[in-house]
Amino acid sequence: MNKGKGLDIGTMNIVCAQRVGDGQVETARVRDAFLDLDAGARRMLKLSGVNFIDRGEEGIIVVGDAALEMANVFGREARRPLSGGLIAAGEMDALEILGVMVQNLLGKPAVKGEHCYFSIPAAPVDSERDTVYHRGVFERIVTECGYTATPANEAMAIIYAETAAEQFSGLAVSFGSGMCNVALAVNAIEGLVFSVGRGGDWIDQGAAKAVGSTASRMCSLKEQGLDLLNPEGREQEALVLYYKSLIEYCIDQTAREFALIKDRFALPRAIPLVVAGGTSLAQNFLPFFEQTFERKRKRFPISVSEIRQAAEPLNTVARGLLIQAMQEYED
Repeated sequence: MNKGKGLDIGTMNIVCAQRVGDGQVETARVRDAFLDLDAGARRMLKLSGVNFIDRGEEGIIVVGDAALEMANVFGREARRPLSGGLIAAGEMDALEILGVMVQNLLGKPAVKGEHCYFSIPAAPVDSERDTVYHRGVFERIVTECGYTATPANEAMAIIYAETAAEQFSGLAVSFGSGMCNVALAVNAIEGLVFSVGRGGDWIDQGAAKAVGSTASRMCSLKEQGLDLLNPEGREQEALVLYYKSLIEYCIDQTAREFALIKDRFALPRAIPLVVAGGTSLAQNFLPFFEQTFERKRKRFPISVSEIRQAAEPLNTVARGLLIQAMQEYED
């Protein structure tokens, strides 16, 4: 029996990974967004087959990809249960929505108390926010679904998923919507983990403000096929400029954080730098990242052997978490 699940809890997407059948890994995703509508829309949505939560006279809540699509149609901003990589403090409906999303993705455990490793971001180095509440809420949600819940660092999951050939040694950057998470490891030993409070949402909001648009539209433009090396029009050019700024910021913060631990953590050899996450799905992200990194390589304190993108950027964290969950069943 295939046991163990990995759950990547992102600001834009929640992804579950599990083994099925002959041991192949299967992933499932739900968009981490919702939109409240009045009760009059119930009949229309039932006909369309859109997934929603019925709250009786209070109205209905559309969840997932449909929420973002409908927000664009009506010129509204979709509501997000997570903000900046953590549970949104101002969203009163966030916990209910997240509970439904996680339950739908995980399903029932294969055995009582099946192990589920879920992602948590590292504490951000550029803000006062911590992850204590976020971690506790998801530990409760996953446990209530019938699983043994174990929190695990988001960027370290990329190390487990992508650097087996290097004995789990590497520098991983998870470009998410709410945050960017960074982890440095040698032989699976964690040397450095941190996050920065910028990500895909920061790109959308900054670009939208620069050109007088909305963050939802900027996000939609990205997902329609933004080519970072060949932007078309003012809006795409704004997005590219903010992508560049985000990458530079992550590189600079990594150099700064490594300087604090370099006397306590030796790097015996050059290591790969692996990028993943939904924000890295933009076309030509890898060569764009490489161009930006090369301008800073001489001053970068970590010797990088190669830069590569995860095989499945959106699913990599969930796969790495699954690997850790599966280890619970190894003799």
